[in-house]
Amino acid sequence: MRKLLTALMATLGLLSGGLVAAETPAQYTELATPVATRDPGKIEVVELFWYGCGHCYQFEPYINEWSKTLPEDVNLVRLPALFGRLWDVHGQLFFALEALKAPHEVHEAIFNAIHQEGKMLATPNEMAAFLAPLGIDKESFLKAYNSFGVKTQMEKAKKQLMGYQVTGVPTLVVGGKYVFGVGQAGGAEAALQLADKLIEQERSASKAAD
Repeated sequence: MRKLLTALMATLGLLSGGLVAAETPAQYTELATPVATRDPGKIEVVELFWYGCGHCYQFEPYINEWSKTLPEDVNLVRLPALFGRLWDVHGQLFFALEALKAPHEVHEAIFNAIHQEGKMLATPNEMAAFLAPLGIDKESFLKAYNSFGVKTQMEKAKKQLMGYQVTGVPTLVVGGKYVFGVGQAGGAEAALQLADKLIEQERSASKAAD
């Protein structure tokens, strides 16, 4: 099991945005066709992640702390990257927990289980058994996991991911149009500083338009 997990983590290195300092200055890509945000009245920041991504796991405490400082006009949305196979399985896990309104501590426990305990959480039954001690009812979870609503969320997420034109995680998207990987920005702290800068840029543009 650990060998499989190690091989998987090595593979994700090809897809990961990374947390190490980049050799190039902080930068981002502006999409030619912005992706619609959930609430037009707020500045949206999307974090694209995968539970199995080591760099996402390392980024988690940074973005958790950052999220506590966000003003009311900023909306942080966490979105699983769906690149197939285990990525999609874990994405479906995320949306099932969202449907059950699970607290964020449950998501942190999943990261820890995968990266500290070597658990794959690759099947619904394995997930349900892991989640039960965390207060998530097994039958309720399995029902949510296989629900039409969760499958609909999966399809919407895949279309959204295509709109962002990303190939790796962790990645941030500000305002539905500014896209950058954490490694591309120069690391976790630099990425959040860049996000702050782009948030302010969006806020100023909105005021000018008014």
